[in-house]
Amino acid sequence: MSDSHKELEEGNRLQLDFQKLRKIASTDQAVVPVVVQCAETEQVLIVAYANRRALDESQRRGIAVFWSTSRNELWVKGASSGDTLKLEEIRVNCEQNSLLYRVRRSGDGSCHTRRADGRTRSGCYYRRLHPEGRLENMEP
Repeated sequence: MSDSHKELEEGNRLQLDFQKLRKIASTDQAVVPVVVQCAETEQVLIVAYANRRALDESQRRGIAVFWSTSRNELWVKGASSGDTLKLEEIRVNCEQNSLLYRVRRSGDGSCHTRRADGRTRSGCYYRRLHPEGRLENMEP
């Protein structure tokens, strides 16, 4: 992992990618955002994207499947880490332009990053933003 990527995922400096949606649009891939929420705790774990194929695969397999906007390919969550997300239900928002996957984790976590002790993080929202712009890691 490059130093800049490590700083992005582990650092305490805000570096929001306000160009993300523009980058996704430039790929010409038709996707919708997917909010992934733990069905037990209601914690938001991930925000990802799905195209029609990913949605169909999620329903067929009963686990969360996404479209990787950075790799431009189907992303079966947990295929390499073992941290799959079992679908409890899929919800659609009022404007039908985003999805909510309510899931149960079958591993330690759902984020692709790891804590200092090497364990997978439970979710991607592990840092708090302070008013002055500093990020604080909320993990034990």
